[in-house]
This record gives sequence, structure tokens and C-alpha cells, in this order.
Amino acid sequence: IIFSSFYQAKEKFKKDLKIEGYLYSDLSVLASDTPYFPPEEEEENLEDGIHLVVCVHGLDGNSADLRLVKTFIELGLPGGKLDFLMSEKNQMDTFADFDTMTDRLLDEIIQHIQLYNLSISRISFIGHSLGNIIIRSVLTRPRFRYYLNKLHTFLSLSGPHLGTLYNNSTLVSTGLWLMQKLKKSGSLLQLTFRDNADLRKCFLYQLSQKTGLQYFKNVVLVASPQDRYVPFHSARIEMCKTALKDRHTGPVYAEMINNLLGPLVAAKDCTLIRHNVFHALPNTANTLIGRAAHIAVLDSELFLEKFFLVAGLNYFK
Repeated sequence: IIFSSFYQAKEKFKKDLKIEGYLYSDLSVLASDTPYFPPEEEEENLEDGIHLVVCVHGLDGNSADLRLVKTFIELGLPGGKLDFLMSEKNQMDTFADFDTMTDRLLDEIIQHIQLYNLSISRISFIGHSLGNIIIRSVLTRPRFRYYLNKLHTFLSLSGPHLGTLYNNSTLVSTGLWLMQKLKKSGSLLQLTFRDNADLRKCFLYQLSQKTGLQYFKNVVLVASPQDRYVPFHSARIEMCKTALKDRHTGPVYAEMINNLLGPLVAAKDCTLIRHNVFHALPNTANTLIGRAAHIAVLDSELFLEKFFLVAGLNYFK
């Protein structure tokens, strides 16, 4: 009786709508047989260990910044034995120097694993902006050495891997300089290569000489030419025309790129993927100064859903 009344109501609904076609419930075969919200996993399934995904926010950010990234991965990979650590230890002070922030993130990861007594099979990292530099710095620490063979995917969203040199936005460069002066920020000083008179002794150059990225199965660099906060070439780890013409800093820049990409290319089990993103952005001041594109990788549901459905989920399977 219940089924009959449901069927009649559905037919009336279709007539009222005046549509020629099928409703979702009419289809005998669906595109996916995996439910969005699967039944609870059996405990014995966890014997293989879990896939820990560490999400790290950027400058002046907080642990909620990457919540949509987490949501779309969870929806797309139900029952994927994923455990997310939304890093919060640096959210009160992202203007500190990178060594300080590295210590905090490393402590946070190890404490999380110990607190929940996690059996780790794989570790992936997702970083936004400056968070990507903290992640790379963590990989170089002796205390993290035990986990290097568990590294799976590094998803870098607008990461300033080569700092903010050769930024084509004078407005942003001036803003970063002012912010560094006001906040006495160690991280901004290091991103602009002003932490040492000798460029090869600067934090970012020295970080480029250390191993880390080649231990991942996938290194995924997401960059947007509309983002003026982080230069496009820095997020993609590649040369730019201005650096080629610069006889003073250009050669050091080229060395950094070779330091980073050389081990990646040589590693047989590591794949480097670059994704260029073009956002449909409104004509606002945020778009003009390049901030809108910088944060769209975090807050644009349109971008995130498409990115993960088309390509992104493959890196976390």
C-alpha cells in the first residue's frame, strides 16, 4: 500500500512538472554504487592502518580554512580509512619564523598519532599558501624520519615554494613589506629572502637543499595566474622571465628550482603534477589585488568539487 501510494504521488509529481524524462529513482542502474554515507566500518578493516591527512593553513589562517577540502575528499572517498588532522598549533602566530612553526606542527602530528594510538599506513599533506613551506620543513626533521616511507600525496594549494621574489604586483609586495615591519614577522622576512645578506644562506634556499618531496608518491602543485599573493612560477616551482634577466638573484633562483625538482625527477616512484586554475571571479577589489584567487582554492565550492571529482580524489585513493 505504501509503495503504491508513493508510485501514484511520483506520477502526479511528474505530470505537475510537465517534464519528459526520468527521475533519479526511476533508474535501474546508477552511475555509482558507492553511497555518500556508507555504513560504519567493521573494526577489523582498520588492521591495515589508516591514511592520515594533515591539513595546514596559511598566513593569518586557522584550522577551519581547509574544511571544504576535507569535506569533498570525505564525500568522494567514503570508507576510505581517512583520518584528518586540521592543524591549529600555528593559528595564533603565523608571523613567527619557519623553524618555530615547524616545531609546532611536528609536535602536533606526533601528539595526534600518539593520543589516538593510530596505526598509520599512509600520510598525506595538504597545504595552503605559507602552510606548504611549514610542511616541507617538517619533512626534513630527524623526528619525522620514521614516517618518510609512509608519505603518499603532497597537495600544494598556492604554495610560495620559491618565496615571493619576482612578484608582479607592487601593491602586494608593498603590503607584505609593511606587514613584515608591523608584525616583525620572521616568516615574511624569510619568504622575501631578507633573512640573510647571502641569498644562499636564506631559509628558503637552504630548505631547497634538503630532501623531502621525493618521498611522496604524488606531488601536486595547484597554481593560478590570477593569484597575485603568491607568484604563479613560485607555486609551480619553475623559472620566470624576470629571473632569467636578473644576473644577481636569477642564478640563485635557478639553483633553488634545480635543488627542488632534481630529486623529484630522479625518484622513480614519485609523480609531479601541476594544475593551473582559472577562476570565474567578480570584479571586486579582492580580485584586483589577487586575493580572491588566492583564497578561492579554499572557499570556492565550484572549484573544489570539480577539482576533486575530475582529478584530486585519485591522489588520495
